[in-house]
Amino acid sequence: MVRELMHDPLFLARKSRAATAEDLSIGQDLMETLVAHKDTCVGMAGNMIGQTVRIIAFFDGETPTVMYNPEILKAEGPYETEEGCLSLLGGPRKTKRFEKIKVRWENEKFQKRIKTFTGWTAQIIQHEVDHCNGVLI
Repeated sequence: MVRELMHDPLFLARKSRAATAEDLSIGQDLMETLVAHKDTCVGMAGNMIGQTVRIIAFFDGETPTVMYNPEILKAEGPYETEEGCLSLLGGPRKTKRFEKIKVRWENEKFQKRIKTFTGWTAQIIQHEVDHCNGVLI
């Protein structure tokens, strides 16, 4: 189900709790909401649809991907950039990101996965993990 977007910065600044199997429907809703906003958005976190749970959805190229309990294990190649956010009013804001990240997460069966991401996809994941941690750009 496509959910309404959350814009309250106080709500968005809350840290998210760990996702469990009972949260699979939130992951599905998050992916459907991301796809519905694909013209203006490349990634979303649970709190963006009003759910303070560690779930992110993003486009890995053309493929929508959902991660439960994502955690960045390693980051290399820092750089400065500007990012916007569908949940926050105003234009792009300056932020620091890393060119290459190693991420551990769980899939929809809550099986652990680890993968290294680079470039644009790495930047999107970092933005969404920040959301899970209550960090707003």
